[in-house]
This record gives sequence, structure tokens and C-alpha cells, in this order.
Amino acid sequence: MASLASPAVPSHGPATAAGFLPAPASRSRRAPRLLSSSPASASALFSSASARFPHSPRTPCSASSQRQRRRDTVRACSQAGAAGPAPLLKTLTDLKDSCWRFLRPHTIRGTALGSTALVARALIENPQLIDWRLVFKAFYGLVGLICGNGYIVGINQIYDIGIDKVNKPYLPIAAGDLSVQSAWFLVVAFAVVGFTIVVSNFGPFITSLYCLGLFLGTIYSVPPFRLKKYPVAAFLIIATVRGFLLNFGVYYATRAALGLTFQWSSPVAFITCFVTIFALVIAITKDLPDVEGDRKFQISTLATKLGVRKIAFLGSGLLLANYVAAIVVPFLIPQAFRGTVMVPLHAALAVALILQTWILEQAKYSKDAISQYYRFIWNLFYAEYIFFPLI
Repeated sequence: MASLASPAVPSHGPATAAGFLPAPASRSRRAPRLLSSSPASASALFSSASARFPHSPRTPCSASSQRQRRRDTVRACSQAGAAGPAPLLKTLTDLKDSCWRFLRPHTIRGTALGSTALVARALIENPQLIDWRLVFKAFYGLVGLICGNGYIVGINQIYDIGIDKVNKPYLPIAAGDLSVQSAWFLVVAFAVVGFTIVVSNFGPFITSLYCLGLFLGTIYSVPPFRLKKYPVAAFLIIATVRGFLLNFGVYYATRAALGLTFQWSSPVAFITCFVTIFALVIAITKDLPDVEGDRKFQISTLATKLGVRKIAFLGSGLLLANYVAAIVVPFLIPQAFRGTVMVPLHAALAVALILQTWILEQAKYSKDAISQYYRFIWNLFYAEYIFFPLI
């Protein structure tokens, strides 16, 4: 490295450049005296040498200046070495961030919470069958579900680049942070890894349910089907995958792992119906922040047809009906539910929903208020799964 190279020093051996060849030494001639005994002559000699070799001074250096020179050289080398890995570290960080956004974290949280809650419920119902060796199998199942989730949301982003540039410019493909080729690689990898995990651990029936979920996620986004263009078909697909298939499939697989045949329990039947309706509400309200892009690309949704206000009230109304049913159920089947948990919990969530809808109304349905309302719907969804094992 040129900046770190040492200055040239004259050789102590025989010089080869013209003008630097010493005169031949004679045996009869006495060796020349290089230094005089007088200080004045020594000073003159050094001055002469400096003038003769301006680029290679031979002035003596103190020990402190040599140590300082070594420290400067080490510091320069250290800075040069440290500058090397920094771009690589930044690239890896950016890639991790892009992949995480590509997975749509709010959907990952819903999948993880839902599967964990269903497994916990099955274990609570059969505590005598708990085998901690099954923890690894449960972990494999969770990874398989996350891979399936990643495939569905990923393939949707690949075919929605133009719409996402308007509605969701922060998504990695729309933002230019992830290439389409890389996105396809991730999508295929998710599908292959997820399928491999499920088929090798959970048998043919659960594998068929898993493949059905992948198929529905594909025809939702991919031409020529692209059923997301048709509101009713889109709602049914989302409600089926996130509502029925997830809850039924996880509970069935857990009971099978415990050596039990499938049998509906009242709490699991409740959460399956509740979350299926909830997923329908998510399917309806998810289009609220996307009205601008959907209209530009002629995507027909209830929000573009009926308007944001009516769809927000429709979604809130369906959820309120869901909560009312959840409050009534413990009185109808008291032996199957803990009324002291079910009633106050769902009453509080219903009040919070009413308050959030009122905030949206007061904000005149601004884009920020709509996004906040949609995030709140997802938070209610998470809350239901968090408290499910306790009901």
C-alpha cells in the first residue's frame, strides 16, 4: 500500500546506479577516514550528506521518535483493516432487515401465537400425556408454519410490486431493497423447507392440509387466478387459511403427537369459530390503507366500492358481534369455560374496539388513523390467542 510504504534507504552494499559506484579500493591505499575527531568536521560531513542525498536523509533518530513512528504505522494499518469488514457487516444487516420485512412480521406473530396457544390448550387438556421430547417436534411444526406463512406473503409481494409501490412502499421489493430473483429464491426455499418438515414429521393428513394452504395462498395472488381481485373469494381464502386450517390443523397434529384421536373440545371449537370470523374482519379491513393503490390498479375491494367509513364500521360491527357471542357462551356452557375470565376479558376488548373506532371517526379517516386502526385490529387478534389457554 503506497501510503504505508517506508521511505527509500540507500543500500549498504555495492551501488549499481551510475554516479554511486565507489572508487576501487587499493591494498596499498589506506582506508579513508569517514569521521573527523572534531565536532565541526562531523557537522560538515552530515550537512554534505544531506545535500547529496536529499530524498534519503541519514540524520539520526531518537528512540522516542522511532517509537512514535511505529505507533503511527500500527494505527494506520489498524484503521485500514477496520475499514474492510464494515461494508460487509452493513450488507448483512440490510439483508436481514429486508428478509424480515419480506416475511411481514405481524402475520408471523399471528401464526406463532396461534399455534402456540393451540398446542398449550391440547396439553392443558391432557397433562398426563406431556412428553418433553415432543418439544422438538412442536418446534419443527412452528418452523414449518412460518415457512408456509412466508411463502404466502412472499408470493403476494412478487405479484403486487406496482400496487405496493403506492400502498406499501416500505416493503423490500417495492423499495428496491430486495430483487425479484432473490424474492423468488426465498419463496421457493420457504415452500420446499416447509413441505419437507411437515411431510417428514406429521403424516399425510396434515401434509394435505398444509399443501391446501399453500395452494390457496398461490391462487390468491398468482395470475391467471389472482382471486384477490374478487372480494368474496379473497375473504373466504384468508378466513379459511388463517382461521380454520391453522386452528384445526395444529390441534389435530398435537393430539396425534400425544397418541390421541381427534376430538373437538368446546374451547377449541370456540376459538376456531371466533378466529375464522376475526380473519374475515382482517380480510375486510386490510384493504382500508390500500384504497389509493387499489383504485389506481383497478383492484376491486369493498373499501373501493363502499368507502372507508362503511367498511370500518362493518369490521367493527362484526367484531363486536364476535365479542358478544364470547360473553354469552360461558353462560350457555358453564362447565366448558371459565366465565370469570371469558366475560370481563371480552367485555374489555369490546370497549377498546369501540373507543378505537371512535378515534378513527374523529380523525376523519386520515391515512395515519386508518393504519392505526388496522394495527389495533391485529393487536386484538393477538390478545385472543394470548388469553385462550386461560378460558
